[in-house]
Amino acid sequence: MSDGTERAARAVLTALRRRGSARRAALMRAYFKRDDAVTVFGVAAPDLRAVAREVWREHRADWDVRAATRFCDRLVRCPEFEAKAVGVLVLARWHREFPRRLLHDVRRWLAGGHCASWAAVDLVAPSLITVLVQRYPEVADDVSRWTGARSLWVRRAAVVTFVPLARRGQHLETAYAVAQVLFPDPHDLIHKAVGWMLREAGKTDPRRLERFLLRHGPRIPRTTLRYAIERYSPARRQRLLRETRPASRSQ
Repeated sequence: MSDGTERAARAVLTALRRRGSARRAALMRAYFKRDDAVTVFGVAAPDLRAVAREVWREHRADWDVRAATRFCDRLVRCPEFEAKAVGVLVLARWHREFPRRLLHDVRRWLAGGHCASWAAVDLVAPSLITVLVQRYPEVADDVSRWTGARSLWVRRAAVVTFVPLARRGQHLETAYAVAQVLFPDPHDLIHKAVGWMLREAGKTDPRRLERFLLRHGPRIPRTTLRYAIERYSPARRQRLLRETRPASRSQ
């Protein structure tokens, strides 16, 4: 491409291969389940940020957000997590120029299996989707509807997007609505993400979270509940576990 995005992407892959470590790759894979299709070079997080920073410095004067999106699209389609990460980190540098239509690109990456791990989703959602929600508040409704997606990764992104927002007391109505819709979800990665989001919402208003948990308790997966109440005192955690226990099963 004339804007140099393909050349830059190839240079990034070369740099990542050079910085990769088989030992670190083995350690990184230990964070994923055995059947997760995750490929890694074995590059440390500071090195990822350094590679992304180098791309930014080289191209910030001659790229715009469209070129950065093409660059990210190229790297997100690579199998290695670190390639995806650099693409996202570079694109995030243009956050002040994000167009609303970027949401469709991100959803396509998620639904197409290009971000098929909790680690990739947990980078993409706050770096790109949360920023879009902040720039275009109406986008929150679009993201909340992702809870009905067939793709596990789209559904997880629908939750993780609201984690940093809930932490700041923003879009709480939507965050709690997303949680309710996903209580019946069968996947533990959704249970954990919803619990994480609720825990962050509780930092802003712990009483509201407690009322919510008591109202919906029997419907809430126990993993979700335990994540959500981590910041409460031990005595209050035990009380909430007891008072939200489903009648038909033991704790």
